[in-house]
Amino acid sequence: MEIAIIAHDGKKADLVQFLNKNKDILISEKIKLIATGTTGKKAEAAGFKVKKMLSGPLGGDAQIAARVAESKTKMVLFFKDPMSNHPHEVDINMLIRVCDVHNVPLATNEATAQLLLEAISEK
Repeated sequence: MEIAIIAHDGKKADLVQFLNKNKDILISEKIKLIATGTTGKKAEAAGFKVKKMLSGPLGGDAQIAARVAESKTKMVLFFKDPMSNHPHEVDINMLIRVCDVHNVPLATNEATAQLLLEAISEK
């Protein structure tokens, strides 16, 4: 199962902490992680194998949205920072719309991401 991980700058440390907390689920032959560029580098530094796309502002969000539309990516964990403005908000909204159109689970906070991972770990 391919899972995309994305985090705004203010949430990257939170995402890495979340990944480490769920390492037993995420480091599995069944799970393949993809990420936007900078988020992917942070996850790699924490010991995760990640296929990196472009940085979000440079089109990484769009690359992940395309994988969702192609039915390659089955889940998106996007730790958004709701307290900051983001110049590429249009790209973020496009990714959210594509997930909705293709019925792909999208978590934008840790609580929802945890529920999604627990659901797949029970299979």
